[in-house]
Amino acid sequence: MKAAIYDRFGETLEVRETADPACPENGVVVRVMACGVCRSDWHAWKGADPDVSAPHVPGHEFAGLVESVGAACRRFRPGDRVTAPFILGCGHCPDCLGGDATICADQHVLGFSGWGAFAERLAVPSADFNLVRLPETIGFVEAAGMGCRVTTAFRGLIDRARLQPGEWLAIHGCGGVGLSAVMIGAAVGARILAIDVNDKPLAMARSLGATETLKVEPGQDVGQAVRDLTGGGAHVSIDALGVTETFHNSIRGLRKTGRHVQIGMPLGRHAEPSIPLLKLVYSRQIAIMGTRGIPAGRFPALLGMIEAGRLDPARLVTRTIALEEAGDALAAMDRYAGAGITVIERF
Repeated sequence: MKAAIYDRFGETLEVRETADPACPENGVVVRVMACGVCRSDWHAWKGADPDVSAPHVPGHEFAGLVESVGAACRRFRPGDRVTAPFILGCGHCPDCLGGDATICADQHVLGFSGWGAFAERLAVPSADFNLVRLPETIGFVEAAGMGCRVTTAFRGLIDRARLQPGEWLAIHGCGGVGLSAVMIGAAVGARILAIDVNDKPLAMARSLGATETLKVEPGQDVGQAVRDLTGGGAHVSIDALGVTETFHNSIRGLRKTGRHVQIGMPLGRHAEPSIPLLKLVYSRQIAIMGTRGIPAGRFPALLGMIEAGRLDPARLVTRTIALEEAGDALAAMDRYAGAGITVIERF
């Protein structure tokens, strides 16, 4: 099969022939029809993810067709249209059985723990537990664009923060996951303040339902600006970037008893920020919660919103490319200048 591979971190991806993946006994091999290009792939390509070793094939936001099925897989057949969360659970530990495979101690992370979906084929283990059927009404590009960004934002806002209609939601960073949060917040009837340093993603946030936007200027007190624009502070705020500055801005922009959700992955020096514990968290009774991925069991609720017309992930996809362009798409993320989601659809 063809796959886009880098042999060393930071080097250009090369598309070349490699061996097809073996079909797990309890899993399937999927023919990849579309795969999103995510900033998490960029982090791994830069060498920032300790779970990734080179040579490596990135890609975790896939959609495709089941091509072969292991002997112990019961729920799927060749030809089924499928996707999966990027965090695959073992399916039998207490966390998985309790409905939250995202904290499984024996998890496999597509495109990180092993080779991913910047390739013609992908092996998915424990398919009966992890694989998700796609409705015929949802296209492969749309499903790949939904990827980890829409699903992570959905779990963060709906399952973790319990965002309510009429509440103010502040979104710090309008990349793919931030724009996904705009769309989901609008779908549940929240008031949304989208925050970024660039005009293009803010314009897209407005088109997706943001009530207000804030372009951050150097030296600006973002927390105060958020409190002013929301009449006292956001009820829910997310850091969609995973950097120290946006984390602090998110906390400081909350109203009393507000909820901060950490969606952006903090790496390197951003992994251990200082926390204003007494004046903000303790005195103002702020809740700080993390979120990462979504379990397969929560896909039906999300897919139901899409089928009902309340969400349209296709609006997030601003560019489709060939596999040979994947390396350029990753490199373009160095500039933080784009808006929307890029999807590989030509293999």
